[in-house]
Amino acid sequence: MVEKLISLENISLPDFLGVENKNMELLKTKFPKSTIISRGEEIKLKGSTRDLIKISEVVNNLIQHYHAHGKVDEEAVNTYLAEEESHHLSDSAITPLVFGTNGNAIRPKTVNQKKLIDLVYAHDLVFALGPAGTGKTYISVALAVRALKNKEVKKIIITRPAVEAGESLGFLPGDLKDKVDPYLRPIYDALDDMIPKEKLKYYMEHGIIEIAPLAYMRGRTLHKAFILLDEAQNTTPMQIKMFLTRMGPESKVIITGDTSQIDLPKHQSSGLVESIHILKGIKGIGVIHFEGKDVVRHKLVKDIIEAYEQEG
Repeated sequence: MVEKLISLENISLPDFLGVENKNMELLKTKFPKSTIISRGEEIKLKGSTRDLIKISEVVNNLIQHYHAHGKVDEEAVNTYLAEEESHHLSDSAITPLVFGTNGNAIRPKTVNQKKLIDLVYAHDLVFALGPAGTGKTYISVALAVRALKNKEVKKIIITRPAVEAGESLGFLPGDLKDKVDPYLRPIYDALDDMIPKEKLKYYMEHGIIEIAPLAYMRGRTLHKAFILLDEAQNTTPMQIKMFLTRMGPESKVIITGDTSQIDLPKHQSSGLVESIHILKGIKGIGVIHFEGKDVVRHKLVKDIIEAYEQEG
């Protein structure tokens, strides 16, 4: 059990909590296993981490609603509760993609993550776009691992453009692999969660799983492979065209990216943005847009993304 406090400073408590705390009673009904207590200018929560994330999301939405409208009524509470319920998936209702190295089932956690899975099953090429923390890359890696375990593909190829986010590769120590590996670290972390260490080492030594910078894809045709291009917002138009034309028979391709975090030089256009425009309307290509509400990292990440979106 964990505890959390949410401040109600500068809020009229009768207008926020409702008559006889009716709004909080609605929350308690929805989350019977958690404790929700309004005391002074604070709401005290106690329960499982999963429930507290959900309750906090609803309460923070209600706080924003209060500041926008000056009052919270039962209809608003029910609306945000329904929105939260429709957005988050019940673990028991979703078949795991794979089981992690610690035995935990790896499943989609949000509706859009489930939509990404459905799109990949139905299309050979899928674009997954949206902000950091929405699980685009993690779910994509899980789909690749699942396809390999089910012998649907012979190999997994995961690549990223080696573009510095304000730093220079040239000043990093080591050979090219040493310089590029930090940019691919999130991929290694995801694979570590899903494949036992010795087996992962075997896969990588024998080329069954390949993690490489995008430049290494040139001149290749990739047959019966699951291919993931991550951080695609940092590709140039020529790079992404080169990558897209690597697709071979019986291959699956997922391209992920966040167009709000382009690290290319200012004069250089993003290949991801251009490709979405050029390929629009082609049958067999799926596109999904993740949003700030899909963030499954710390609650603050969602708030940070929303703040930047509003400022932008």
